[in-house]
Amino acid sequence: MVFNYKKNRAWAEHLTIVMQLGLTMAGCIVFCFFVGYYLDKWLDTTGVFITIFTVLGVLGGANVAYRQILEITQTTDNDDDTHPGNGSD
Repeated sequence: MVFNYKKNRAWAEHLTIVMQLGLTMAGCIVFCFFVGYYLDKWLDTTGVFITIFTVLGVLGGANVAYRQILEITQTTDNDDDTHPGNGSD
């Protein structure tokens, strides 16, 4: 079975956006987790930096995902405004 991109374009674009947001969140969290892990290992502490940096990773990932969503929705709104016949004459 071959995926018909022209027929399912909107569905495929939405799927890529969701995957991008998920990978962005996961990447931020995993990166910050390992930074905290190595700081804990280097400073011989017991999970303090893992906790701090994991929370920072969640917050940072949420911030980046939010900005990506805003960028996508603003681009969609601007595209809708440029089409003729939308009442903005």
